[in-house]
Amino acid sequence: MASTFLDLSRQLNKKDIPRVSLVYGEEAFFIQSLKDLFKKQVMTETENISTYDLSETSIQDVIADAETYPFFGEQKLIFATNPVFFKSKTKKLPFEHDLSVLERYVKSPPDYSILVFIAEYEKIDNRKTISKLFKKHAVIAACHPIKEYETEKWVKSIANSLHVTIDKEAIDALDPELMKNLQLLQSEFKKLALYVGEGGNITRDIVEKLIAHTPQSSSLRLVDTVIAGDLYKAMSIYKDLMKLNEDQIALIGLLAFQFRMIFRVKLLKQKGYAQTQIQRNIGAHPYVIKIALQRERQFSIKQLKYMINRLADTDEIMKQGKMDKNIAFELLLYDLIKAS
Repeated sequence: MASTFLDLSRQLNKKDIPRVSLVYGEEAFFIQSLKDLFKKQVMTETENISTYDLSETSIQDVIADAETYPFFGEQKLIFATNPVFFKSKTKKLPFEHDLSVLERYVKSPPDYSILVFIAEYEKIDNRKTISKLFKKHAVIAACHPIKEYETEKWVKSIANSLHVTIDKEAIDALDPELMKNLQLLQSEFKKLALYVGEGGNITRDIVEKLIAHTPQSSSLRLVDTVIAGDLYKAMSIYKDLMKLNEDQIALIGLLAFQFRMIFRVKLLKQKGYAQTQIQRNIGAHPYVIKIALQRERQFSIKQLKYMINRLADTDEIMKQGKMDKNIAFELLLYDLIKAS
């Protein structure tokens, strides 16, 4: 039976634990969450939990373990990673996986073993006999990265699980790098939840105060201050980055990336491209395109060309040592804000 991360999570939370499962996909947070949920719901002794790497161990050995009654407790939980036989193309291994053994097991698994295959692959080959058999006799859960339109829902879901709420402005202030990494996002949210307390509300100011910003996200914040014409705040962010020993030339590179992205998005939008078409054309993460689309409205093509050229000029001045880096960068911020 095919399902999603949410489907299998709900099933496990109801104590309806499938005897055989295949969890696949590239979203590490979802995969780890399901592994933790299996461990929580099976509630067996640590001695009865095993993990095998199928690039090193044959499926015959794994099934032999699964068919052996547990020495401690009534159930055993077995994780089998890297099940290469679900892929279209596989590397040659120093041993053979006898899939007939697995096929027999999947059709009639013992009631004392829970067998979970973990395949951190984008997709499995549904044409294979073993894949078809799993669809009929096991549970297959896809764990894919969230789509851009699902971001706000997931942020609110994480907040809700920690018994706090979050403003939309606070969501918009979250580091784009965090939005690509749900595991890291959950970790940062625990910090925010601890700060506001149970039932508390997370605001934009709290996010900006507590969440560690990467240089990439700080460059986005600098772009925001340029849009807002807030020289004081731009200088404040810059000073904070200097305390972290960030290099001015590297910061120019990050700012140039942001303004070039806004420029490219604006050009494609003017040609009538929709957001998904822009994302495919540029090849950037959907969230990056979303942010650029929000910002492009604030600039004309002429302004963006000036800013990109001004960044390039300052970069050259710094690299040639014609001006102190600190002075050159502060003058750059002044000119960018004046031009916006």
